[in-house]
Amino acid sequence: MSARQAASGKAKARTPAGAGDGGPDGNTPPLEPGIRAYLTSLASERKLAGLTLENYTRDLRQLQRLAGGRALESLQHGDIRRFVMQLHGEGLVGRSIARKLSAWRGYFAWLAQRTALVANPVEGVRAPKQPKPLPKALSPDQASALVEFESGTSAEAVRNRAMFELLYSSGLRLSELTSLDHRYVDADGYRSISWLDLPEREVVVTGKGNKRRRVPVGEKAAQALAQWLDKRAPLATAEPHALFLSARGKRIGSRAVQQGLAHHAQAAGLPTHVHPHMLRHSFATHVLQSSGDLRAVQEMLGHSNISTTQIYTKLDFQHLAKVYDQAHPRSRKKP
Repeated sequence: MSARQAASGKAKARTPAGAGDGGPDGNTPPLEPGIRAYLTSLASERKLAGLTLENYTRDLRQLQRLAGGRALESLQHGDIRRFVMQLHGEGLVGRSIARKLSAWRGYFAWLAQRTALVANPVEGVRAPKQPKPLPKALSPDQASALVEFESGTSAEAVRNRAMFELLYSSGLRLSELTSLDHRYVDADGYRSISWLDLPEREVVVTGKGNKRRRVPVGEKAAQALAQWLDKRAPLATAEPHALFLSARGKRIGSRAVQQGLAHHAQAAGLPTHVHPHMLRHSFATHVLQSSGDLRAVQEMLGHSNISTTQIYTKLDFQHLAKVYDQAHPRSRKKP
């Protein structure tokens, strides 16, 4: 039995709005009888809401368009895969394609119960994976505006500026920043796991996987840290070894750094929400743009696998593409 026969053999029921017309523009071919019968079944038996039925109608109409006049029951697994590639090429994201596949799969399952359809051609076909969003990075001008903004001379303001300079200067993770000691300590049963070595202008950090690395500290960050160390001494009571302290003399927590950075960025007039990891992304992107040395960036970030670092090459290419579009005479649209 064909889809047309399955449709005609079914008891008449209310056809969902839009299922039998020629589409929004009036020129789209009407839906196949099998699809119309399926939509009627969804409306009468499954009691689907109007908006859900509209989505099913749209998705099945698209299947019919992609089939290009072929009977839908003749479609094979390879045809569905080709349709998925075509939709992806048209700019549909994985989530939207997955919804369409679900609608198509349901239709063919319904059809198989009423016709001689041997196999559901949609089974085993998956939507393309949604690419992970690229990490957001500040522009060099935004990063400079952030770290150069002075919010006062209090101990808290000086500490915050030193923290933010160090995050941007060295690309530290937030947990690495808060674990820093003001110098290396190995006494009275205490041994530092991460510390500042200001004379050498570097920090020694123990990162993920308990891996230790040395990261340079820039001149501006070193100056800000020296100013903070002058303010730090009277506060170093509860936890005397910690580099960055709260007002109560305890090692500063991650939440305090996040909140302080968000407020600092807002006061500096930045148009976006800034979080500590964004400064790490900015560090990596700007160093890569200037040097092109992916291996060096990998070492400074503490990535075990260079494939993790390679995401910054995509950010760098975005920057290059933008420069090209703005600068190359053959890329600009004529006014």
